[in-house]
Amino acid sequence: MGKVIASATVSLDGYIADESDQVGPLFDWYNNGDVPFNGGDPERVFHVSAASAAYMEETWSRIGTAVIGRRLFDITNGWNGRPAAGDAVFVVTHEAPTDWPFPDAPFTFVTAGLASAIAQAKAAAGEKDVSLTGGDLLGQALAAGLVDELQVDLVPVVFGKGVRFFGAYDGPPALLGNPEIVQGDRVTHLRYDVRR
Repeated sequence: MGKVIASATVSLDGYIADESDQVGPLFDWYNNGDVPFNGGDPERVFHVSAASAAYMEETWSRIGTAVIGRRLFDITNGWNGRPAAGDAVFVVTHEAPTDWPFPDAPFTFVTAGLASAIAQAKAAAGEKDVSLTGGDLLGQALAAGLVDELQVDLVPVVFGKGVRFFGAYDGPPALLGNPEIVQGDRVTHLRYDVRR
């Protein structure tokens, strides 16, 4: 069975967006290189460094499904019905939208909580990994022992305030293994196993 992997592009001081949910320079590395990379959506092609492209190919090819929160779903409009990575998306929400214009898209709205969304995503992913978004969902999943690995795309920028990678984490200290490190251009890719 695959892993539950929390991943995000993060500022040096631990933020995944500013207070207005804007990523600003965090995503500049997705378009500062010569190597095209497509994560599955033919209309979403990145141009990254060779090192970042190799890293993304390795990690993104393992993603079967994703778990995101309603906030990210609303901000991105569910990427217009196309998963950013993997084949299906499970959205943790209190109430499913009634007016989303892509009802046949591979999106499942889970109202039974985060643990249920992760269980459904794992079942659908089979041997592949489940990608979990950063923010409050990550904090809750980490505190509940549901995360196997962290993937951090660390960008050399300081936000000072905004949306924290671990949200309002309120669990015990989480011990991580030594990082695997890939140096890209204006981004350092870090991968940590979560110790249990």
